[in-house]
Amino acid sequence: MIAAAPRRLLITPGEPAGIGPELLARLAQVPPADCELVAVCDPQLLRDAALALGLPLALRLADETAATQASPAGTLTVWPVSLAAATVPGQLDLRNAAYVLETLRRATVACAAGLADALVTGPIHKGVINDAAAHAHFTGHTEYLAELTGAALPVMLLAAGSLRVALATTHLPLAEVPAAITITSLTNTLRVLHADLVTKFGLEKPRILVTGLNPHAGEGGHLGREEIEVIEPVLSALRAEGMALEGPLPADTLFTPKVLARGDAVLAMYHDQGLPVLKHVGFGSAVNITLGLPIIRTSVDHGVALDLAGTGKADVGSLHAAVEAALDLIRRRKTP
Repeated sequence: MIAAAPRRLLITPGEPAGIGPELLARLAQVPPADCELVAVCDPQLLRDAALALGLPLALRLADETAATQASPAGTLTVWPVSLAAATVPGQLDLRNAAYVLETLRRATVACAAGLADALVTGPIHKGVINDAAAHAHFTGHTEYLAELTGAALPVMLLAAGSLRVALATTHLPLAEVPAAITITSLTNTLRVLHADLVTKFGLEKPRILVTGLNPHAGEGGHLGREEIEVIEPVLSALRAEGMALEGPLPADTLFTPKVLARGDAVLAMYHDQGLPVLKHVGFGSAVNITLGLPIIRTSVDHGVALDLAGTGKADVGSLHAAVEAALDLIRRRKTP
């Protein structure tokens, strides 16, 4: 019997002046078994990070045509992408904004072509990319990866242990959220969430808890009518198709153990409705997963942490969790 080739995970360290490079140098010290960790970045970034941390790190320079091989401890495969300018930990440089996007582009295209099993992303700095005009109206990984893969509707889901929280809207000003939640958008989001819970998480009949938008889920229309006019009609229509949906539920009571036990995932209406609870439960070990893509993508749950860059104090826990989540999704996914 021929042994299966090791799984290949592509990792983009993100903002070069942030903590991403040193997190990757730490991750390389205890790589998962039967897995090749491939850093898509400038090799010198990793050498400098490992040197600053006093960690051993051997780099194997390769490209997409190289055969997969498991990563020994203290070793990383690197698909090189050159920085535009030398970087200093903690000091942003607009010249490297295009470099960050190129690492993401190369890794995403490779995954979509079947040259790797999953993509794990480190933290990026959206402000630098926008200030450098490296990409028009850049709003984040989620939307950019959807653009690269031609995905119609990416859905952001964060997971911490058994708690999974997806979002009906992502990076929007709060004042724009109600108008963004339409019958069409909410229907499509729930379809993506349900489909990926089946195909990527291996759940036969996922149970989804859906929040209301307003306090007390609108309280019968006295605190807002979005529940009556949008959310309830969507849930009713999708229940008729066989989806197991509960809601709209008041968010302040949904996120209690007794109610959460009734579902496999939560759909929150906006970013700061669902994610504060999740990050309270699992900050530092939570994972960001993008649904609706033709590839598996996981990410850390934190930012670039410029104040920690170069200090050796950054916690690698979330990157470890993102790698393990990617491997778990690879194992669970259902192929057509």
